[in-house]
Amino acid sequence: MYKLILASSSPRRLSLLKNIGYTPDKIVPANIDETPKAKELPAKLAERLAVEKASKVHEQFPESLVLGADTVVARGRLIIPKPKDEIEALKSLKLLSGRRHIVYTAVCVINGKQCLKKVVQTKLKFKLLTNQEIDNLIISNEWKDKSGGYALQGVAGAYISWISGHPSNVIGLPVHETYKILSGIGLKQTISII
Repeated sequence: MYKLILASSSPRRLSLLKNIGYTPDKIVPANIDETPKAKELPAKLAERLAVEKASKVHEQFPESLVLGADTVVARGRLIIPKPKDEIEALKSLKLLSGRRHIVYTAVCVINGKQCLKKVVQTKLKFKLLTNQEIDNLIISNEWKDKSGGYALQGVAGAYISWISGHPSNVIGLPVHETYKILSGIGLKQTISII
């Protein structure tokens, strides 16, 4: 039995989780189909995928506490997926250039029969990107495996002109809400002195 399992291979999620005093005993990526269902709204997609990830891993380790999360970037109802290649990354960045968008991250913790979940949203706006700035984002390769094709903690951070909500949510894990869930079920933080 593992006390806490992170159902994600994302190094960003792991880092954010450790930053708030929770180091998972095991990391088990949940490989699931992340294709949106017909007419599925972005927030609902993020929630469903977070629950599916946590559930899949919990089936393997039913005695453990499992944390799953998923991030979805959207412009209105339009879901902007993780780009598969540079062409898709370019398309995503052009869709976001000069516009507001919302990042939804859902976190789900399964503890026995208990399933605790929360969807958090952060609103952001990119400046109107020049061709050179778009090229910089493509060349950086930060778009790989990133919802919306960018990383707030990377080059893209220089081009975000406005943000409303917590940056950790955009990076991949809403730390305050995750802390509230984990501490609420009695999981203690382990803080080390740096």
